[in-house]
Amino acid sequence: MSRIRIVFFFFIVFFIAIVVKLFYFQVLRVNDSSRTASLQYRRIFPERGKIYDRTLQPLATNQTKYLLFAEPKKVVDKHDFLEKISKILEVDEASIEARFNDKKDWVSLATAVSRDKHDKLVKAKIDGIGFEDQSERYYPEASLAAHLLGFVGKNKDGENTGYYGIEGYYDQDLIGLPGVIKMDQDAAGRPILVGNRERIDSDNGRDLVLTIDKSVQEIAKKKLLEGVEKYKAKEGCVLIADPKTMEMLAVSCIPDFDPSNYNDASQSAFGNPAISTSYEPGSTFKPLIVAAGIEEKKIKPDDFYDENGPIERGGFKIQTWDNKYEGKITITRILEKSSNVGMVFIGDKLGNANVLKYIQNFGYGQPTGVDLQGEAAGVLRPKNQWYAIDYATATFGQGIAVTPLQQIRAFAAVINGGELLEPHIVKSIRSGDTVKEINKKVIRRIISERTSAILRKMLVDTVEHGEYKYAVPEGYKIGGKTGTAQIAVAGHYDPSKTIASFVGFAPADDPKFIALVVLKQPGTSIYGSETAAPLFFEIAKELLFYYNISPSNP
Repeated sequence: MSRIRIVFFFFIVFFIAIVVKLFYFQVLRVNDSSRTASLQYRRIFPERGKIYDRTLQPLATNQTKYLLFAEPKKVVDKHDFLEKISKILEVDEASIEARFNDKKDWVSLATAVSRDKHDKLVKAKIDGIGFEDQSERYYPEASLAAHLLGFVGKNKDGENTGYYGIEGYYDQDLIGLPGVIKMDQDAAGRPILVGNRERIDSDNGRDLVLTIDKSVQEIAKKKLLEGVEKYKAKEGCVLIADPKTMEMLAVSCIPDFDPSNYNDASQSAFGNPAISTSYEPGSTFKPLIVAAGIEEKKIKPDDFYDENGPIERGGFKIQTWDNKYEGKITITRILEKSSNVGMVFIGDKLGNANVLKYIQNFGYGQPTGVDLQGEAAGVLRPKNQWYAIDYATATFGQGIAVTPLQQIRAFAAVINGGELLEPHIVKSIRSGDTVKEINKKVIRRIISERTSAILRKMLVDTVEHGEYKYAVPEGYKIGGKTGTAQIAVAGHYDPSKTIASFVGFAPADDPKFIALVVLKQPGTSIYGSETAAPLFFEIAKELLFYYNISPSNP
């Protein structure tokens, strides 16, 4: 009987021990258990989506690089180990040693190791090292479309994240969804090889096909670089679009940067001046006011105005750019000779309320909605801050600030039949066999097709009969308008510092492209007609050839 009691007592003690142990792990060490459980999951990182131009030429892809790790307990000669690795990686030995920890089973020594250095490390047969594949962003065209693409950097958690441009705006589409490997582990956090293992694969990021044409982008950047150097400008931008859809075919601004080596550039270089920098459009704004006057039936192209001298508004004198006056001139001639006093006359006919209404209708003072990160809205003062002089100067593009993208979009509305469109950079989003097309989006109709046709003809006349003769390719009809706007310095305009610009389109009867050239502070001449306009026609010649557009008068 005593033996039965002893056995019974033994089972009681054993049972109590189990209960105490379970209480210890499930109640007292619940947090530690959670930490151990969390080690059962290993993330599988997806491949970032690729970016292509409209002809499926790659603009942003991924390269395989390597994470180099060490298992310190397998290292026999630490000094020899560190010396060999630092020599192959071409980094200071002290930086490798700082990552090395004898007490750990596994340590990361370097990330983004190239294929060449990976192969050299493998060939060296260094005990105690290993590799994990890493996917790194690669831009095969370097800085060709830097401002458009943006770049991929690291967030605060060390994860790849898109910044600026397409990479920033579409980061959630490009990044994909991570997967996970779940496995059973013992209390020490070691995987149990015979335990359960569950794998949920990652979903790679979506691919983007842009509206950008790499060949057109190359033309824009090449000519822009030549133009900035030739005209000694501080900065410059070229924007090219399909005016009927506002698909952007090229956007190039300089100075720029190489997105593969973004750490070598200052942060100020990352913003895209085409969408984030405002300037006064000057005379490129005049066709919009002329279109508004014709649409409201306040003027006709062959109406006359007596241009006989300067005029005064709100205590300020307004004169022509060259202080020369032709007497009786038509509305078309006002546009051809870019007469500021003639534009004030048209503004008076239109009325202040209509001037401001059309400025707003053309989209100024509002973001265009383009699918790029970092767009600004430009500057348009509230109605209660407008005075007589402001309405007058606005008719010739001074006193308001616009982005280059706002300006080319508004001008496109003048010549495309009257529709204000939302510009876009992405043409389609692709995920496996699923394709989402980005279609033309009409914001509003501003003018009629009739008014638009009238303006196209007037703008052809402006090129053919303007103050300066341009190198228009023989047999082609090209429309456009120059702009020269003084830059405000310390609250006053500096006549020696200007923004020179030109907006043009071709062929005039059925425009296939519209292009805007903007040069900041050109040094050879302050006038857009002598800097931005010649640069536009150099670009136009290349585009007419590229698109195989035949002359209208062979």
